[in-house]
Amino acid sequence: MTTADTTVTERRNTVPAPPGDAGAPRWLRHATDVTDPVLREAVLSLHPRARAVAGYHLGWWDERGRPVAAGWGKAVRPALVLLSARAAGAAPGTGAGCAAAVQLAHDSSLLHDDIIDRDETRRNRPAAWRAFGVAGALLAGDAMLALAASLIQREDLGAPATAALNEAVQQFIGGQFEDMAFEERAEVSLAECSTMAARKTGALMGAACRLGALAGRADGERAAGLEAFGRSLGLAFQHVDDLLGIWGDPERTGKPAGADLHARKKSLPVVAALDSGGPEAARLAELYARDPSLDDPGTLRHAAALVERAGGRERTAGLAGRHLREALDHLGALELPPSRTRPLRDLAHWLTARDH
Repeated sequence: MTTADTTVTERRNTVPAPPGDAGAPRWLRHATDVTDPVLREAVLSLHPRARAVAGYHLGWWDERGRPVAAGWGKAVRPALVLLSARAAGAAPGTGAGCAAAVQLAHDSSLLHDDIIDRDETRRNRPAAWRAFGVAGALLAGDAMLALAASLIQREDLGAPATAALNEAVQQFIGGQFEDMAFEERAEVSLAECSTMAARKTGALMGAACRLGALAGRADGERAAGLEAFGRSLGLAFQHVDDLLGIWGDPERTGKPAGADLHARKKSLPVVAALDSGGPEAARLAELYARDPSLDDPGTLRHAAALVERAGGRERTAGLAGRHLREALDHLGALELPPSRTRPLRDLAHWLTARDH
């Protein structure tokens, strides 16, 4: 371990952990406090131009390098790493390097997703590709992914940890390919939509839990059980994201109202609505066949109403609830002390009831 590594380790271990009954928002803030210094030190090792884009995307500075406090998101995946290590019986702060690695991998995918989807805003400000160009954002995303792999290797957890991250990356890349393909197809099944969500979101959240378990020196059975918890929670999380992509408040989500409808995304509420077979489904299919440039706010509100009347909203919320119950069942089957798993349970409930 280098002197820099020692400095980061000592700093993150001084962050006091909340009490077990603190609630999800406090655990998320704790995950940010533990992970942010590790992230910052890692990003500072990048090429200056990659560093500029990565730090902008992570909300540390503006496009000119001036400090800001935009933040890098809710810290869901780092929290899953740290809380899984805690559930395995590890000391507070265990797994901080893995938490930073998972966040880097996630943000790498967001940089690329924004380019693919032509999303112009991210976290209430211009997306990185709008601020630095497509080429700059692509290269920074690649650099962040390579940096994630380096952080995992530095944690000295062996081949299983490296394999967990690599497999999750392959899964979410496959999920992105499927998501792109759906936009070009008139028909997508609910099963295909769920499989895509499991790859695009569930795999990395499952890997976060497995990495935390490995950092906490859990045995194979408990590492697998925590990964299963993360995967099911990832599906519930994605289904809630799909609901927010249509009905979320732009002030809370950081994206324009109806952004997923304008992009003609085949998200689960839309697929469920199109699958309903009623007149609303037929009208929605007509709107999806239109040129998106013809959309106006009224058209997007009408499309959202059609999805809701066709049952897409209710069905998606029901599936999110089902996957939440599956996640909690996986966690309960591990027979770990309830005091150690309570923060994971609280986080799972909070994530599926959130509005952003």
